[in-house]
Amino acid sequence: MTDDLISKKELLDLTGISYGQLYRWKRKNLIPEEWFIRKSSYTGQETFFPKQQILPRIDKIIHMKDGLSLDELADVFSPSLGEVEMSVQQLLDRNIVSLASLELLTEAGREQPLYGLEQIMMLYVLEKLLMSGDITRQEGSLLIEVMSDHYYRFRDRASELLLIRKMGVPTFMLVGAGAELYFDQGVKVVLRITLATFMEELKLKLGNV
Repeated sequence: MTDDLISKKELLDLTGISYGQLYRWKRKNLIPEEWFIRKSSYTGQETFFPKQQILPRIDKIIHMKDGLSLDELADVFSPSLGEVEMSVQQLLDRNIVSLASLELLTEAGREQPLYGLEQIMMLYVLEKLLMSGDITRQEGSLLIEVMSDHYYRFRDRASELLLIRKMGVPTFMLVGAGAELYFDQGVKVVLRITLATFMEELKLKLGNV
């Protein structure tokens, strides 16, 4: 079995949650249906989960469920976008974006009086990746272009952001979550991140629950 998957038994043992909790959270859409993967094993059919996604999700649910109802948690984890508009000053006041990221946005000619949640998400991802040192300013400009032009296509479904390089030339890609990708040998995948994680953080910052 691949290291990327964890069995249901291992998951319950590792996290300390019950079978009933796991399936109640599934019914409340806190855990996506597609994460329950049925596979054959030596004991028959077993359920497995994507390890890198399910463990952080369970940890968040455990730590947030005392302050939020299950319905409120489901909204946090939903990839859908609500009706939000914020000015630059509001974004700065909430520490969603810094002047450095806004400067890149202005250089790209993408500034506007008010920003909807898709644009706020783009700025939040830009801010996080720039401040962590994961991308350069030049790559930040590319990220602004690809997310401004294409992120709306993933409005109601989970997506991933990839940064690849070939011969030192960077390219960003937006793909559906879990998509299989194949490149020629000259391509290096520098960054592959699940955007749902950023959206969950952003929704909490916006107080959209």
